[in-house]
Amino acid sequence: MGAPNLKANPALPIVSLRLPLPAAAALATLVMATPLRAAPTLEALQAALNNPGPSALAGLVEAGPGLDPTRLEQRRAALRERFPDARWSVSAGAPLRDGRPTAEVLVTGSRQDGPHRFRFEARQLLVLGSSGNRFNSQDVIRESSLLRSGETDLAVSWLVPDAVLTGQRYDLDVVLDDPLDGALAAGAIKPVSPEEQQRFQSPNLSLEALSGGGLFKTVQAPYQPGVQTWGVLLVHPKGIVSATKQVRVVADKANLSL
Repeated sequence: MGAPNLKANPALPIVSLRLPLPAAAALATLVMATPLRAAPTLEALQAALNNPGPSALAGLVEAGPGLDPTRLEQRRAALRERFPDARWSVSAGAPLRDGRPTAEVLVTGSRQDGPHRFRFEARQLLVLGSSGNRFNSQDVIRESSLLRSGETDLAVSWLVPDAVLTGQRYDLDVVLDDPLDGALAAGAIKPVSPEEQQRFQSPNLSLEALSGGGLFKTVQAPYQPGVQTWGVLLVHPKGIVSATKQVRVVADKANLSL
């Protein structure tokens, strides 16, 4: 089905139909892979992330697997540019099954775009290796972001797995919890490429009218372990919702749940 003519319906706001930064580009956040001996370590990290200075993280990170300090600062600056009131919250998460400690990172922000106010929220579950008093490697366990407009949050259920097996076919379902009752809604779902994430870009999405109360897509995981990141956009008279979600692709069933 072709994309609807949104301009013909004044109930739907006209906005740039591009997703926010993928969570991987939006979240410059870390957690130790060695035991968290004292809360000040997380407090210092949170304080550095919230410090507007361009080199606030310089004394806390060094280059290593999954961790590039230059890109980390670029991502943090890009997020602040889009959401000037962005705030980071870092807290200890539950340990993984193998005993590695984690941290849960929440980033919130907002921006005004003409008559529309957008609210941003992103979450990560992370593990980071350390050397001395600096972090030097990062492993992203879970990652997602959400951008909303409208006075109230549009009720949406995100039925997207955290992890799948290599080559597995799996469902991506994004369901509007409330009936449309004749309202015109449109949406799209598309993968976010590693190149788009690296350049802090998001994919262009061609909207299609939603006839079944949501987006329903069956996809296939790649045959090599890694990650897939999906971008979703929903346009509804009550507001716009866009989101990204990372799906881990693993070769061993034991790694589906960490």
